Amino acid sequence: MSNKIEAKQSLKRISIMSNPGLTYPSTRKDMTIEDDFHGTKVKDMYRWLENPDSVETQQYINAQNNISRPFIENCDEWKKVNRKLTKLWNYPKYGCPMKYGNYYYYFMNTGLQNQSVMYQQKTLRGESRVFLDPNELSIDGTIALSQKSFSDDGEYMAYGLSENGSDWIKIRIRKTKTGDDFEEVLDNVKFSEISWTKDNKGFFYGRYPSQCGKTDGSETKQNENQKLYYHKVNESQDKDTLVIEFPEEPSWRIQSVVSDCGNYLIMAIVKDCRDNIVYYADLKPEVEITSKLTAKTIVGKFESDYNYITNEGTTIYFRTNKNAPNYRVIAIDLKNPDETNWKTVVKEHEKDVLDWAKCVHKDKLLLCYIRDVKSILQANLLQTGELFCSFDLDIGTIVGTSGKKKHSEFFYNFASFLSPGTIYHYDFNNPDRQPDVFREIKINLNGFNREDYKVEQIFYTSKDGTKIPMFIIRKKRDVTPRPCLLYGYGGFNISMLPSFGITGLMFVDMFDGVLAYPNLRGGGEYGEKWHNAGRLLNKQNVFDDFQAAAEYLIDNKYTTKDRLAIQGGSNGGLLVGSCINQCPNLFGAAVAQVGVMDMLRFHKFTIGHAWCSDYGNPSEKIHFENLYKLSPLHNVHTPESFEMEYPSTLILTADHDDRVSPLHSLKFIAALQDAVRDSKFQTKPLLLRVYQKSGHGAGKPTSKRIEEATDILTFLLKGLNVGTVNL
Repeated sequence: MSNKIEAKQSLKRISIMSNPGLTYPSTRKDMTIEDDFHGTKVKDMYRWLENPDSVETQQYINAQNNISRPFIENCDEWKKVNRKLTKLWNYPKYGCPMKYGNYYYYFMNTGLQNQSVMYQQKTLRGESRVFLDPNELSIDGTIALSQKSFSDDGEYMAYGLSENGSDWIKIRIRKTKTGDDFEEVLDNVKFSEISWTKDNKGFFYGRYPSQCGKTDGSETKQNENQKLYYHKVNESQDKDTLVIEFPEEPSWRIQSVVSDCGNYLIMAIVKDCRDNIVYYADLKPEVEITSKLTAKTIVGKFESDYNYITNEGTTIYFRTNKNAPNYRVIAIDLKNPDETNWKTVVKEHEKDVLDWAKCVHKDKLLLCYIRDVKSILQANLLQTGELFCSFDLDIGTIVGTSGKKKHSEFFYNFASFLSPGTIYHYDFNNPDRQPDVFREIKINLNGFNREDYKVEQIFYTSKDGTKIPMFIIRKKRDVTPRPCLLYGYGGFNISMLPSFGITGLMFVDMFDGVLAYPNLRGGGEYGEKWHNAGRLLNKQNVFDDFQAAAEYLIDNKYTTKDRLAIQGGSNGGLLVGSCINQCPNLFGAAVAQVGVMDMLRFHKFTIGHAWCSDYGNPSEKIHFENLYKLSPLHNVHTPESFEMEYPSTLILTADHDDRVSPLHSLKFIAALQDAVRDSKFQTKPLLLRVYQKSGHGAGKPTSKRIEEATDILTFLLKGLNVGTVNL
């Protein structure tokens, strides 16, 4: 069909229907599309929205934006919120210093720069110069520095640039002395580490085969057949050497790291979002890499996680949850890699979860634990595992760290709900000294005083009796019902630790409101047991936990149903979508960002097949039956009473999101709006906002972050019973 004919027919299909207060597009239904899932027939009437390039899909997106944008933006409140957010956002932000070769590096954003700038300095307190400024690469800030890796001698930095928020990156190489780039650009790179050989001549990276059509993040094609290559500095990509491939396993992704001694290439192989196997290949620094390497097995079963820490000769140290749901540190000798010969260096803690581990100052293991959703930092001895020292931390999270085995010093950035971060410096050469405050990040806003706020952690009871932790942030005052923003995630072993967020603080200030962050099952806050309790056939537990959090906040007078908003992104978008189907009358408003909404076809697009480890595979009957009950798209209802009315709902997605394709949000809003079309009981808005030149979230420029936050807060202002507003 020609584009002109298709566009003309599309214009006819997208007629406007009436709805109290709003008009929605009337979306075409294709009743001929039907799938048979293990004997259950399921119609997919909006499958045409899976094609991002069709004129009809683009026409549909424009029609949705033509409703949502005026509703949100065409008011004085949007402008006032935007001005206030911009002021709040405008403070200097810093990252931890990093030592490579003869220089220190750090990231800094003066406040409203779209991308943080990388600076170089010879000494910690010396003069800084701009080393790489991504803001110079695009006018609108949509090109972001997404990855960096320095050669061992610090002479070169290989770095990856992403455009429009896509997961695809282009790798370039910069000389650290001059700041000049070599000519070569490496394409087709995604989900890859950059790991230099110790001779500083080149690095390993993973890339995908060239594919038909686009590779800019707006495509939906599955990502398969990643291969590991070796690139030599100052040579074109077509001369790169293919070193490792697994053609019989197209879904495998190779995460590679050159060992600290330089004699081994350690490869963690993943096929989904949990568990990996581990291979290694021998490297000879004096021998040039010109052919395939031989992969040897260290761990051959996908049943646990293994993260490389360091090595001493043939002894390799890993952080793992093998026979340790809260993780431990083990040592495996490559000469005797059988599991019966593994040695435990640091035992699993009975309660605390070992979040990450790295080797610093020759023989120190820097270990960060999660204790009741708060960071705990300590250093243990590599050889014996014995505790060397502990670092005092408040209630919060280590959000950044830097340090290497060859250096005695390291830095860590500690943040909390009320502090954007304090960077500390510690030197093992002076073990009796406490960490020094290297730099404190402060908000430049008159009237903000963290002493005016209260942070409390409570434990509430979920549907099955499980105790769930939740942080509640509010102004210091008596507990009386106020507008409340409840944010959740609950998946993929990801821990939602205390963090600083401008949008959340703005919500508290603007509405004299309450923030609530429950640590739902499915996350990693209490180790693999917590994760398993919220995945696969246990996924409903996550939604029950979230709904129980809402009920707790209402029952304990923090808020009321008409003043309670819920928000989540990605897997958290699925959470919001499912909860408004299951308990629409429990919430006043809902915001779902880049959510997974079609649980029967998620595995067919980009990297979606990797999520089967958390969701289950719909091609298996038992998982289909579970997902069919949970899928937001397939459980939309028509309100038959005001008690079943959907809350005011804003669905957000982006045109270059190649993690969770926008098709999920497009199909979901189509089903929602169609379901309420003739219902006299739905008076609250159900809207879709699609952002251009944006992706899943990583690398999003400051201007777009502020725009999105403004949209969310303005929508909540209109969709909630907020009372008096502070603007």
